[in-house]
Amino acid sequence: MLDISPVLLLITIVVFLVLIALLNSWLYNPLLGYMQKRDADIKKDLEEVGNNGDEIAALHAQAEKIISEAKAEAMAFREKVVNEAKELSESKIEAKKAELAERFAAFNASLATERESLTNALLSEVPLFKTAIKAKFSKI
Repeated sequence: MLDISPVLLLITIVVFLVLIALLNSWLYNPLLGYMQKRDADIKKDLEEVGNNGDEIAALHAQAEKIISEAKAEAMAFREKVVNEAKELSESKIEAKKAELAERFAAFNASLATERESLTNALLSEVPLFKTAIKAKFSKI
């Protein structure tokens, strides 16, 4: 039947122990070292990501500040330009009103002189009209 040979058993145990020692030194220790290094790298990267999150938040805050300052500056510049444009348009309107008032005064003066000349012309012809009317009445 089955015989157990102590020499073979001892050789198998020695081969098994040598195999475990070799696997431990060639495979398991380098693999465990690599896994520990990888865990340390992951932890370090996570810390850097956390730090980057703080940096990103600070940069976002700085960008928002710059944008708000630019908006305020743009609003001030826009307001300044609008005020200058209003002043310019008001001065042009005033100049045009003055010009139109001058032209209206000149038109009124020419109208008054024309009215006076027409009145004088009609008054100078009143005796002719009177004689013409008397002649018409006398015919009737």
